[in-house]
Amino acid sequence: MAQCPDCGALLDIDKDDVEEGETLSCPECAVELEVVNRNPLELDVIEEEEEDNGEDEDDH
Repeated sequence: MAQCPDCGALLDIDKDDVEEGETLSCPECAVELEVVNRNPLELDVIEEEEEDNGEDEDDH
């Protein structure tokens, strides 16, 4: 059992069924998660990388 770090939903995941680095999707909020530790089972949100257009927003 693990908890989604984004929405807090309890996820029925058996640590023996996943590997570190594996990606999963939260069924409640659909955020992409990565298994960062198996014992204890720990998940982290995979941040989407924003496209860099070469400009800083502060420069406008």
